Amino acid sequence: MLYDVIIIGGGPAGVAAAVYTARKRLKTLLIADSFGGQSIVSDDIQNWIGEPHISGFDLAQKLEAHARAFPDIVDIKTEKAVAVAEKGDDFEVRTEQGNTYEGKTVILAAGARRRKLGVPGEEKFNGKGVAYCSTCDAPLFGDKKVAVAGGGNAGLEAVEDLFPYASEIWIVEQNGVLRGDPATQEEIQKNPKFKGAIFRAKITEITGDAFVSGVKYADTETGEEKSLAVDGIFVEIGSIPNSEMVKDLVELDKWGQVKIDSKHATTSRPGIFAAGDITDDPYKQNNISAGDAVKAALAAYAYLLKYQHQTRAVDHE
Repeated sequence: MLYDVIIIGGGPAGVAAAVYTARKRLKTLLIADSFGGQSIVSDDIQNWIGEPHISGFDLAQKLEAHARAFPDIVDIKTEKAVAVAEKGDDFEVRTEQGNTYEGKTVILAAGARRRKLGVPGEEKFNGKGVAYCSTCDAPLFGDKKVAVAGGGNAGLEAVEDLFPYASEIWIVEQNGVLRGDPATQEEIQKNPKFKGAIFRAKITEITGDAFVSGVKYADTETGEEKSLAVDGIFVEIGSIPNSEMVKDLVELDKWGQVKIDSKHATTSRPGIFAAGDITDDPYKQNNISAGDAVKAALAAYAYLLKYQHQTRAVDHE
């Protein structure tokens, strides 16, 4: 079968795109190995519009239910897409399971994965003091002592997000200097809740019982092991866009993000659209991802109208 649209990803962007392609009566294939996106690990999401409080698990269930509300027009494959290639004027998507699917257009909504520390305790305490999104989870750390891993712009922004809630905030930075914007550095230094940056510190373990109670780190110059007592840690060392499948097909920026025209969610390759955390949009938020995916779906619909017109013209020659 040749689908009108193949959507890759089951987070807010992927599902939003599917809802709108369904409303436009485009024969759609949604390929997602899971639903919910990165927020599935959040215990309490407080900024999903219309839901003052919702867990990541419940949000994932609602997203999946909405995607499955159009069985006559949206097919869903619980698979992982690994490659997208051109096939004539159309596209072919290959999955990890060895299947291939063809579509006239593709919407990339595969998101990104958080760059992790890779240390003992990180997975154990994920959602129990270990967090990766300060905009989402800072309100959960009221009157808590918090460490922020990373001294780049993301780390500094996390510190700012935590100021209204946390009682003490530390930055743990592996290098010898903060790498974020100087203006932001100056601002956070003015707040008494910011207790300082620990430099040349490589985090080696996150400790605790039921919840985080501290982090261990090694001095990168002396090797000396030290510890910091905190109630939580925000890991802000960047993310990795899931764009490997299109690295030879569309233009990526130096971080591997798909470059888009934000007005129409178009990529460098006509017929391929993108939305959400896989793109170079600077604001990685669920609500923005969903809105951008709606633009991608509507842009794909407009592209297909032109596609059909050109096909008819060729048929009549």
